[in-house]
Amino acid sequence: MNKNLKRYFVKSVIVLALIHLAYFLYGYFTFKGIGKINIYTEFYRFKFYDDVSISHFFVSGLFLLFFLIFLLRNHSRENYKGVGLLKIAGCLLIVSFLTFSFFISYSFGMNAKLKTELSENNFNKDKKLLNVLNPFLYGYTSYSSEKLFNYENILYPKPYPVIKQEDTISAGEYPITETNYYSIDTIKALTSTFDKTTNKADSILDIIGLDKEVFYKRIISKKVMNDSTEIIFKGLPVHPDHDEEICIFLQNKSLFNPVKGDSVYKQQYQSAVDRYKLLYKSKKDSLTYEFKKLDTLLRKYNVETNLVPKQLTQDVFRYRDNQNEPLNGIRNNFERKALTEKFATLNKLFYEPNYLHPNIIGIYFIVIVSVWIVLSLFYAAFNKKKK
Repeated sequence: MNKNLKRYFVKSVIVLALIHLAYFLYGYFTFKGIGKINIYTEFYRFKFYDDVSISHFFVSGLFLLFFLIFLLRNHSRENYKGVGLLKIAGCLLIVSFLTFSFFISYSFGMNAKLKTELSENNFNKDKKLLNVLNPFLYGYTSYSSEKLFNYENILYPKPYPVIKQEDTISAGEYPITETNYYSIDTIKALTSTFDKTTNKADSILDIIGLDKEVFYKRIISKKVMNDSTEIIFKGLPVHPDHDEEICIFLQNKSLFNPVKGDSVYKQQYQSAVDRYKLLYKSKKDSLTYEFKKLDTLLRKYNVETNLVPKQLTQDVFRYRDNQNEPLNGIRNNFERKALTEKFATLNKLFYEPNYLHPNIIGIYFIVIVSVWIVLSLFYAAFNKKKK
């Protein structure tokens, strides 16, 4: 390629870059805000009927028309062959791609505006608040679910977590069983020391207060790491029914929405610790303050809510102090489905952004290749020098 043709391609790319910048700014300033996000929100996928796609069609068409006219008028009849034609074809492919990708810049503008309204750090703070308060936010019918709320979900304080075991106290045709809970304990010892317990009582078992036979029956898992052995076993009996500092709100370890990149168990455990402190170590005002933050969060995300923080705090402490009372009236009304959908969509926009939607990717590349072939054929036809 000669210098004039190279300059022409550079100038064309600069013009396309400016148009991309315009679409980026268009996406940035037309983003409607996090309050308007719903399950149908996605990065732009060229819908063929709105202002973005219509303007895209005309801008792309006009640019290609003038680009081709000036290319053939001022930079043809050069009789390029072989490598020269391949280089020109490569430049035409770049021009074709940039000409039909303005909507991608529009999506980048939307994403940039999203990040200015809601940084990832603030998004994670909102998740952590919801994770701590999650057991207070179920519909009242969910509190009767043994799957959602049970003693095995308690992670804090010690001796929790526990493991459930059905023990037979009377065998026969109609066996009688009772439910017992045991703490889940861990010991680490040198493998050589642990192996001694197979032959005689060892100081390890004396320390934990278990007979050798009982200990081996209670082993849950054993892991050998280099010269050490880690043993997880059922420890001492625990009686959650008679524990005055255990209530139904501690019996759920589900996270509303895990923070991306952090260990789920660590998040569950930390949420359990914070929840326990709010219920048993802090004043009522602390929980009320957290519910006020929750109310602010719901309004920020435009989720309909009827929460009254003081009323909800009263309900929580009422059921905390009356463990045997069925939980059938807790004033925590808000649009749960809307909040769940909102966070699911935001997770996709933050961590799985689809700037080129799968539904149009096939058509998109067919259009680019088709235009590239047409441009290349036109240039090849006008490439020969006049006699």
